Amino acid sequence: MRSLLEKGLALGIGLAVKSKEQIETFVDELVTKGEIKKEESNELVNELIQKGQQAQSQLDEMIRERMKIILNEVNLATKAEVEQLEKRIRDLEQKQE
Repeated sequence: MRSLLEKGLALGIGLAVKSKEQIETFVDELVTKGEIKKEESNELVNELIQKGQQAQSQLDEMIRERMKIILNEVNLATKAEVEQLEKRIRDLEQKQE
């Protein structure tokens, strides 16, 4: 069963983001081909879903980190900085009145 799991994961990150239904279809095909037993199919589905969720979380984190680097490099204002400037503008407008 381990080698089958590795085969499934070897399909790449694409499998990691597939829906539960697609994973179930993939596992059903393995059962039909006799590569795994029906009793093992639920465990494999759950394991693939869990691995997919972990891979998706890792991908999300990598994207967030990369976006932080990119935004820092282009020197854009953060949301907090924009809010601070808006507050200063409001304060100055109130003083001017």
